[in-house]
Amino acid sequence: MEMLYYPGCSVQYTAKMYDTSAKAVCKKLDMELKELPDWNCCGATTYMSVHELVSHGNSARNLALARREGADEMVTVCPACYITLYKTNEYFQTNPEFADMIRQGLKAAGLDYDGGLRIRHLVDVIVNTVGLDEVEKRIKKPLEGLKVACYHGCMLTRPFGGFDSEERPVILDRIIRSLGAEVVEYPLTAKCCGGMVTNTESSKTIPVVAGLLRAAKEAGADCIAVACPLCHMNLDFYQPEVNRYLGGDYSIPIVYFTQLMGLAMGLSQRELEIGLELVPSDKVLGKYA
Repeated sequence: MEMLYYPGCSVQYTAKMYDTSAKAVCKKLDMELKELPDWNCCGATTYMSVHELVSHGNSARNLALARREGADEMVTVCPACYITLYKTNEYFQTNPEFADMIRQGLKAAGLDYDGGLRIRHLVDVIVNTVGLDEVEKRIKKPLEGLKVACYHGCMLTRPFGGFDSEERPVILDRIIRSLGAEVVEYPLTAKCCGGMVTNTESSKTIPVVAGLLRAAKEAGADCIAVACPLCHMNLDFYQPEVNRYLGGDYSIPIVYFTQLMGLAMGLSQRELEIGLELVPSDKVLGKYA
Protein backbone atom coordinates (compact mmCIF):
# COMPACT_ATOMS: atom_id res chain seq x y z
CA MET A 1 0.00 0.00 0.00
CA GLU A 2 1.28 3.45 -0.91
CA MET A 3 0.21 6.65 0.85
CA LEU A 4 1.08 10.22 0.00
CA TYR A 5 3.08 11.62 2.91
CA TYR A 6 3.35 15.19 4.16
CA PRO A 7 6.44 15.28 6.44
CA GLY A 8 6.32 18.88 7.67
CA CYS A 9 9.20 21.01 8.88
CA SER A 10 9.96 19.51 12.30
CA VAL A 11 10.66 15.97 11.13
CA GLN A 12 13.21 17.28 8.66
CA TYR A 13 15.36 18.65 11.47
CA THR A 14 14.77 18.42 15.24
CA ALA A 15 12.47 15.39 14.94
CA LYS A 16 14.34 13.55 12.21
CA MET A 17 14.19 10.31 14.22
CA TYR A 18 10.39 10.44 14.02
CA ASP A 19 10.49 10.59 10.22
CA THR A 20 13.10 7.83 10.03
CA SER A 21 11.31 5.48 12.41
CA ALA A 22 7.90 6.12 10.84
CA LYS A 23 9.19 5.20 7.38
CA ALA A 24 10.96 2.11 8.74
CA VAL A 25 7.86 0.89 10.58
CA CYS A 26 5.58 1.54 7.61
CA LYS A 27 7.91 -0.49 5.41
CA LYS A 28 7.53 -3.38 7.86
CA LEU A 29 3.77 -2.99 7.53
CA ASP A 30 4.01 -3.15 3.72
CA MET A 31 3.15 0.53 3.43
CA GLU A 32 5.26 3.04 1.53
CA LEU A 33 5.18 6.69 2.53
CA LYS A 34 5.57 8.65 -0.70
CA GLU A 35 6.66 12.19 0.10
CA LEU A 36 4.57 15.01 -1.38
CA PRO A 37 6.72 16.73 -4.05
CA ASP A 38 7.50 20.42 -3.51
CA TRP A 39 5.60 20.62 -0.21
CA ASN A 40 5.82 23.77 1.91
CA CYS A 41 5.35 24.66 5.58
CA CYS A 42 1.74 24.10 6.62
CA GLY A 43 1.55 27.53 8.29
CA ALA A 44 1.11 26.20 11.81
CA THR A 45 2.16 27.72 15.15
CA THR A 46 2.98 31.42 15.08
CA TYR A 47 2.16 32.14 11.44
CA MET A 48 -1.48 31.09 11.88
CA SER A 49 -1.90 33.79 14.53
CA VAL A 50 -0.20 36.48 12.42
CA HIS A 51 -2.24 36.16 9.23
CA GLU A 52 -4.80 33.37 9.32
CA LEU A 53 -6.00 33.53 5.72
CA VAL A 54 -2.48 33.56 4.26
CA SER A 55 -1.60 30.66 6.54
CA HIS A 56 -4.60 28.73 5.22
CA GLY A 57 -3.39 29.58 1.73
CA ASN A 58 -0.03 27.97 2.48
CA SER A 59 -1.81 24.92 3.82
CA ALA A 60 -4.13 24.76 0.81
CA ARG A 61 -1.17 24.72 -1.57
CA ASN A 62 -0.19 21.37 -0.08
CA LEU A 63 -3.74 20.08 -0.51
CA ALA A 64 -3.76 21.19 -4.14
CA LEU A 65 -0.39 19.54 -4.79
CA ALA A 66 -1.68 16.32 -3.26
CA ARG A 67 -4.72 16.27 -5.52
CA ARG A 68 -2.49 17.00 -8.50
CA GLU A 69 -0.65 13.81 -7.56
CA GLY A 70 -3.97 11.98 -7.82
CA ALA A 71 -4.23 11.30 -4.09
CA ASP A 72 -7.49 10.86 -2.20
CA GLU A 73 -5.73 10.71 1.18
CA MET A 74 -2.59 12.24 2.66
CA VAL A 75 -0.92 11.17 5.90
CA THR A 76 1.28 13.14 8.29
CA VAL A 77 3.00 12.32 11.58
CA CYS A 78 2.94 15.79 13.17
CA PRO A 79 -0.27 16.71 15.05
CA ALA A 80 0.28 20.42 14.37
CA CYS A 81 0.54 19.74 10.63
CA TYR A 82 -2.40 17.36 10.84
CA ILE A 83 -4.67 19.91 12.54
CA THR A 84 -3.60 22.77 10.26
CA LEU A 85 -4.11 20.79 7.05
CA TYR A 86 -7.34 19.28 8.40
CA LYS A 87 -8.68 22.69 9.41
CA THR A 88 -8.00 24.24 6.02
CA ASN A 89 -9.62 21.26 4.33
CA GLU A 90 -12.64 21.38 6.66
CA TYR A 91 -13.18 25.11 6.11
CA PHE A 92 -12.81 24.65 2.36
CA GLN A 93 -15.48 21.96 2.34
CA THR A 94 -17.97 23.78 4.57
CA ASN A 95 -17.46 27.49 3.80
CA PRO A 96 -18.03 28.50 0.15
CA GLU A 97 -16.76 32.05 0.70
CA PHE A 98 -13.54 30.73 2.25
CA ALA A 99 -13.15 28.19 -0.55
CA ASP A 100 -13.54 30.92 -3.18
CA MET A 101 -10.81 33.07 -1.60
CA ILE A 102 -8.46 30.09 -1.32
CA ARG A 103 -9.04 29.09 -4.94
CA GLN A 104 -8.28 32.65 -6.08
CA GLY A 105 -4.97 32.50 -4.25
CA LEU A 106 -4.13 29.09 -5.66
CA LYS A 107 -4.99 30.26 -9.16
CA ALA A 108 -2.23 32.87 -8.93
CA ALA A 109 0.19 29.97 -8.44
CA GLY A 110 -1.29 27.92 -11.26
CA LEU A 111 -3.06 25.54 -8.90
CA ASP A 112 -6.59 24.59 -7.94
CA TYR A 113 -8.24 22.50 -5.26
CA ASP A 114 -11.53 20.63 -5.29
CA GLY A 115 -11.82 19.76 -1.59
CA GLY A 116 -11.60 16.03 -2.27
CA LEU A 117 -8.64 15.14 -0.04
CA ARG A 118 -8.78 13.31 3.29
CA ILE A 119 -6.12 14.28 5.87
CA ARG A 120 -5.00 11.55 8.28
CA HIS A 121 -2.52 11.09 11.09
CA LEU A 122 -0.32 8.01 11.04
CA VAL A 123 -1.76 6.61 14.28
CA ASP A 124 -5.19 6.58 12.65
CA VAL A 125 -3.85 4.78 9.58
CA ILE A 126 -2.01 2.17 11.64
CA VAL A 127 -4.98 1.35 13.88
CA ASN A 128 -7.93 1.81 11.54
CA THR A 129 -6.54 0.94 8.10
CA VAL A 130 -3.58 -1.38 8.62
CA GLY A 131 -5.02 -2.87 11.83
CA LEU A 132 -3.34 -3.88 15.07
CA ASP A 133 -3.68 -7.54 14.14
CA GLU A 134 -1.23 -6.86 11.31
CA VAL A 135 1.09 -5.06 13.73
CA GLU A 136 1.04 -8.04 16.10
CA LYS A 137 1.92 -10.43 13.25
CA ARG A 138 5.19 -8.56 12.77
CA ILE A 139 6.31 -8.52 16.40
CA LYS A 140 9.67 -10.25 16.82
CA LYS A 141 10.77 -8.86 20.17
CA PRO A 142 7.76 -8.15 22.40
CA LEU A 143 8.39 -5.25 24.76
CA GLU A 144 7.48 -7.35 27.80
CA GLY A 145 8.21 -5.66 31.12
CA LEU A 146 8.42 -2.17 29.64
CA LYS A 147 6.12 0.29 31.40
CA VAL A 148 5.03 3.10 29.09
CA ALA A 149 3.10 6.31 29.76
CA CYS A 150 1.31 7.26 26.54
CA TYR A 151 1.17 11.02 26.09
CA HIS A 152 -1.21 12.00 23.28
CA GLY A 153 -0.86 15.75 23.78
CA CYS A 154 -3.53 18.34 23.03
CA MET A 155 -3.61 18.45 19.21
CA LEU A 156 -3.77 14.83 18.11
CA THR A 157 -7.53 14.55 18.62
CA ARG A 158 -8.61 18.15 19.20
CA PRO A 159 -10.54 20.07 18.09
CA PHE A 160 -11.96 17.84 15.36
CA GLY A 161 -11.66 14.34 16.84
CA GLY A 162 -12.78 11.76 14.34
CA PHE A 163 -10.67 8.71 15.13
CA ASP A 164 -10.55 8.87 18.93
CA SER A 165 -12.06 10.60 21.95
CA GLU A 166 -11.18 14.29 22.02
CA GLU A 167 -10.73 14.44 25.79
CA ARG A 168 -9.76 10.85 26.66
CA PRO A 169 -7.76 9.48 23.72
CA VAL A 170 -6.50 5.90 23.94
CA ILE A 171 -5.21 5.22 20.43
CA LEU A 172 -1.55 5.29 21.50
CA ASP A 173 -2.38 2.98 24.41
CA ARG A 174 -3.82 0.46 21.94
CA ILE A 175 -0.71 0.58 19.75
CA ILE A 176 1.71 0.23 22.65
CA ARG A 177 -0.24 -2.69 24.16
CA SER A 178 -0.08 -4.49 20.82
CA LEU A 179 3.73 -4.44 21.19
CA GLY A 180 3.58 -6.39 24.43
CA ALA A 181 4.41 -3.44 26.68
CA GLU A 182 2.47 -2.40 29.76
CA VAL A 183 0.59 0.90 29.47
CA VAL A 184 0.52 2.67 32.83
CA GLU A 185 -2.29 4.95 33.93
CA TYR A 186 -1.43 8.47 32.77
CA PRO A 187 -4.15 10.97 33.74
CA LEU A 188 -2.56 13.90 31.86
CA THR A 189 -2.45 12.15 28.50
CA ALA A 190 -4.31 14.95 26.66
CA LYS A 191 -2.97 17.94 28.60
CA CYS A 192 -0.99 20.58 26.68
CA CYS A 193 2.80 20.49 27.12
CA GLY A 194 3.14 24.25 26.75
CA GLY A 195 3.63 24.16 23.00
CA MET A 196 5.63 26.90 21.35
CA VAL A 197 5.28 29.10 24.43
CA THR A 198 8.00 26.98 26.03
CA ASN A 199 10.48 28.38 23.49
CA THR A 200 9.68 32.01 24.30
CA GLU A 201 8.50 32.05 27.93
CA SER A 202 9.81 28.85 29.46
CA SER A 203 9.38 30.18 33.00
CA LYS A 204 5.62 29.92 32.51
CA THR A 205 5.62 26.44 31.02
CA ILE A 206 8.38 24.67 32.96
CA PRO A 207 5.85 23.89 35.75
CA VAL A 208 3.55 22.37 33.10
CA VAL A 209 6.34 20.13 31.83
CA ALA A 210 7.18 19.24 35.44
CA GLY A 211 3.59 18.17 36.05
CA LEU A 212 3.65 15.87 33.03
CA LEU A 213 6.93 14.29 34.11
CA ARG A 214 5.71 13.92 37.69
CA ALA A 215 2.57 12.10 36.58
CA ALA A 216 4.63 9.64 34.53
CA LYS A 217 7.07 9.03 37.37
CA GLU A 218 4.29 8.49 39.89
CA ALA A 219 2.68 6.00 37.49
CA GLY A 220 5.91 4.01 37.44
CA ALA A 221 6.66 4.63 33.76
CA ASP A 222 10.01 3.62 32.30
CA CYS A 223 9.49 6.00 29.40
CA ILE A 224 6.93 8.30 27.80
CA ALA A 225 5.68 7.57 24.28
CA VAL A 226 4.67 10.55 22.14
CA ALA A 227 3.34 11.19 18.64
CA CYS A 228 4.26 14.88 18.37
CA PRO A 229 7.62 16.56 17.64
CA LEU A 230 6.82 19.54 19.86
CA CYS A 231 5.73 17.35 22.78
CA HIS A 232 8.92 15.35 22.38
CA MET A 233 11.07 18.47 22.41
CA ASN A 234 9.41 20.00 25.47
CA LEU A 235 9.41 16.84 27.57
CA ASP A 236 12.91 15.76 26.54
CA PHE A 237 14.84 19.00 26.18
CA TYR A 238 13.44 20.74 29.26
CA GLN A 239 13.95 17.98 31.82
CA PRO A 240 17.29 19.50 32.94
CA GLU A 241 15.52 22.87 33.29
CA VAL A 242 12.82 21.29 35.42
CA ASN A 243 15.45 19.66 37.64
CA ARG A 244 17.48 22.86 37.89
CA TYR A 245 14.70 25.28 38.73
CA LEU A 246 12.25 23.05 40.58
CA GLY A 247 14.70 20.75 42.31
CA GLY A 248 13.54 17.59 40.59
CA ASP A 249 15.48 14.47 39.64
CA TYR A 250 13.66 13.50 36.48
CA SER A 251 15.42 11.37 33.89
CA ILE A 252 12.59 9.83 31.88
CA PRO A 253 13.32 8.90 28.26
CA ILE A 254 10.92 10.41 25.73
CA VAL A 255 10.46 8.25 22.65
CA TYR A 256 8.25 8.27 19.58
CA PHE A 257 5.67 5.52 19.41
CA THR A 258 7.14 4.55 16.03
CA GLN A 259 10.51 3.89 17.68
CA LEU A 260 8.89 1.47 20.13
CA MET A 261 7.02 -0.19 17.27
CA GLY A 262 10.27 -0.60 15.37
CA LEU A 263 12.06 -2.16 18.32
CA ALA A 264 9.27 -4.69 18.78
CA MET A 265 9.44 -5.48 15.05
CA GLY A 266 13.13 -6.29 15.32
CA LEU A 267 14.62 -3.11 13.89
CA SER A 268 17.88 -1.88 15.40
CA GLN A 269 18.25 1.25 17.49
CA ARG A 270 20.42 2.67 14.73
CA GLU A 271 17.72 2.10 12.11
CA LEU A 272 15.24 3.90 14.38
CA GLU A 273 17.71 6.63 15.40
CA ILE A 274 17.22 5.82 19.05
CA GLY A 275 19.95 7.64 20.96
CA LEU A 276 19.39 11.09 19.48
CA GLU A 277 17.14 12.04 22.40
CA LEU A 278 18.60 14.26 25.13
CA VAL A 279 17.60 12.04 28.06
CA PRO A 280 19.30 8.69 27.28
CA SER A 281 17.05 5.71 26.70
CA ASP A 282 19.71 2.99 26.59
CA LYS A 283 19.15 1.78 30.18
CA VAL A 284 15.45 1.37 29.48
CA LEU A 285 15.42 0.19 25.86
CA GLY A 286 18.84 -1.45 25.55
CA LYS A 287 17.57 -4.93 26.46
CA TYR A 288 15.09 -4.85 23.58
CA ALA A 289 17.73 -4.02 20.97
